[in-house]
Amino acid sequence: MAQKPKDDPATYPALGRMMTWVDKKGSDKKIVWALGIACLIVFLLDFTYEKYGHFQVEYIRGFYAFYGFVMFTGLILVAKALRFFIKRPEDYYGDKAIDTEEYPADQLDIQENTDV
Repeated sequence: MAQKPKDDPATYPALGRMMTWVDKKGSDKKIVWALGIACLIVFLLDFTYEKYGHFQVEYIRGFYAFYGFVMFTGLILVAKALRFFIKRPEDYYGDKAIDTEEYPADQLDIQENTDV
């Protein structure tokens, strides 16, 4: 069996090379902090202009930030509850599932990966 070639970032496309920092240790914390700071900036920008809303609640500073957070949290909670009703056991399809088929070894055209 051929040995798997090393994963070389130099062979990635330009965008792939730019995004390799995401795989480095600690980058997840940087992403969370960046998103938190971006949300805070957008929230603070809400205080810099006069609003012209159709409803009284639209004049409250930060209303849409709060409303968006509550609705997104609600969406996640509803999805978790819905999962309880639509989740199926692993063997739900049983013998009718495609991945349960067994193919005769002599009829398979198995080829080794020779890319280097």
